[in-house]
Amino acid sequence: MTAPALELDCRELLCPLPIIELARHLTDVAVGELVAVVATDAAARHDVPAWCRMRGQEYVGEDSADDGSPRFVVRRLS
Repeated sequence: MTAPALELDCRELLCPLPIIELARHLTDVAVGELVAVVATDAAARHDVPAWCRMRGQEYVGEDSADDGSPRFVVRRLS
């Protein structure tokens, strides 16, 4: 996977705050670039893909941050 242009540290933030941060910072990257959301809240596993479907963005997948925390990767499409 290509390295994200931006990684958001949303560890310890509860739903819906990781999604709010993703929405707030999506336009910080160019169309086609990746944004990673590092979130320890279990709801993020479902919320990030759902947000992508609703907002017309591409959910690339899940991997792990350097500390092992879940990291959810989104490609900006618009």
